[in-house]
Amino acid sequence: MARRSGFTLVEVLVALAIVAVALLAALRTAGMGTNSVGELRSRLLAGWVAENLLAEQRVRREWLPLGIQRGKSSQGGSEFVWREEVVATPNQAFRRVDVFVFVPAEEAHTLAHLTGFIVQAPAR
Repeated sequence: MARRSGFTLVEVLVALAIVAVALLAALRTAGMGTNSVGELRSRLLAGWVAENLLAEQRVRREWLPLGIQRGKSSQGGSEFVWREEVVATPNQAFRRVDVFVFVPAEEAHTLAHLTGFIVQAPAR
């Protein structure tokens, strides 16, 4: 009986199963990378929202009242919700401002947090 060279059907099926598992793992990794890019984009835009808010406070040169302010802002085509907490400091001429930025539906998930200080303008 002549012996034929080549692969049996079982060997081909095992090889295909191994390749399929490897391709699924690669696809899952690529999908996770895509999700990470979206999260990084949201965090970058939220950071800009926080920086803009603090810059506006500094430009206005208003002495901010203590407490919490809330609002909405748009950046890069995305909507964000922010919370600004103004706290007294040991130096009476300064106020600490903490800005937190969230996605509108998830205020438990902070995308950006920025702390700054506002100086009281001298009396004229």
